[in-house]
Amino acid sequence: MLHPRIKQSIQVVLSLGLALWIFWFLYRDIEIDTLWRQVTTSNWFWIGFSLLISLFGFWLRGWRWTLLMDFQEGKKVNSGEAYHAVMVGYLANLLVPRAGEVARCGILSRTIGMSLGHLLGTVIVERTIDLLFLLGTILIAFLVENQLFLGLADQLINLDLLFQKASQNLPLLIGGVGVLVLFLYFLFKKFRQNSFIQKVQGFLREIFSGVKGIARLKNPWGFWISSVTIWVIYFLTMYAVSKGIVSTANLSSGEVLLVMVMGSIGMVAPVQGGIGTFHALVAFILIQLGISEQDGKIFAAIIHGTQLFLILIAGLISWIYMMQKPVWNKQTTV
Repeated sequence: MLHPRIKQSIQVVLSLGLALWIFWFLYRDIEIDTLWRQVTTSNWFWIGFSLLISLFGFWLRGWRWTLLMDFQEGKKVNSGEAYHAVMVGYLANLLVPRAGEVARCGILSRTIGMSLGHLLGTVIVERTIDLLFLLGTILIAFLVENQLFLGLADQLINLDLLFQKASQNLPLLIGGVGVLVLFLYFLFKKFRQNSFIQKVQGFLREIFSGVKGIARLKNPWGFWISSVTIWVIYFLTMYAVSKGIVSTANLSSGEVLLVMVMGSIGMVAPVQGGIGTFHALVAFILIQLGISEQDGKIFAAIIHGTQLFLILIAGLISWIYMMQKPVWNKQTTV
C-alpha cells in the first residue's frame, strides 16, 4: 500500500496535469500576440475595479467567518486575522486542491490558539451555505435566461417530443416516480450501514444542521446578509470585467449572471485554482451567447488571470503576515 504522502503527491500531480492539459487544449490555437492585443486594448479601469471588488469580497468572507467562530473558548478573532487566514487558504488551493480549508484553519489555530476541530467545523458550515447559494444562483440564472437553458437542453434531447411523450403517459409517469421514491426509501433503509449510504446521509445531515445552527449565532442576520453580498460581489466582479472587454461589453446582466454560474461550477472542480475547467465552461457559455470562440477564451483567460494574480499577491502578503505572528503558547491547540 502506498504511503499517504506519496498517494497525496500523486493526486496533486494528476490534478495539476489534467488542469494544464485542459488549458493547453483550449488555448493551443490562440497566438500570444492575439491575447496580448486584447489585454492591451481592454479597459483596465473596469478590470482594476473588479479586483477592488474581489478584495472587499475576500475581507467580507473573513468577517463572515468570525461570526461562526463566535467567541469560542473565550478567544475573539478580528476580521483582519480572519481575512489573512482566508487568503492563505486561497493561496494553498493553488498548490493542492481543497487544501485551503485546512490551511486557513491551521494557520489561525497556530496564531490565536483556537481549537482546530472547531475551526474546521465552521468551515464545513460555511461551505454548506455556499453550496446552497450556488444552487440558488443556478436557479435564478435559469429563471432569467430560461430560453438559453432550454435551447442548450434541446441540443441534447428533443424537448418537444419528450413533453409530448410525458403528457401521453402521465399516469404511468406519476406511478413510475412513486415507485422510484419507494425504491430509494427502502434502499436507504435496507443498506443504511453501507459506507456510501452513510456518507450521503451524513452530508445531508451536515447541510440541515449547518443551516439550523446559524439561527443560534449572535448575529445571524449579519451572516445571511454577508452571504448574499458575497455572491453579489462575485456577480459584480464578472460584470466589471465584461464591461472592460470590447467583445463582452454588450452582454446583459442576465447573461453575465449565467457566465458567473458557469465559472463558479468550473471553480468547484478538484483542480488547482479552477485552471482549465473555469476557462472551458466560461468560454463554452460565451460561445452560446454569440461571442466568438477566440474572444470567449480570451475573456476567460483575462478574468481568471487577474484573479489569480490578485490571490498570489494578497495571499503571499497574508502568509508572511501570519507567519510573523507569535505562536499561541508555542504550540497549536488541537
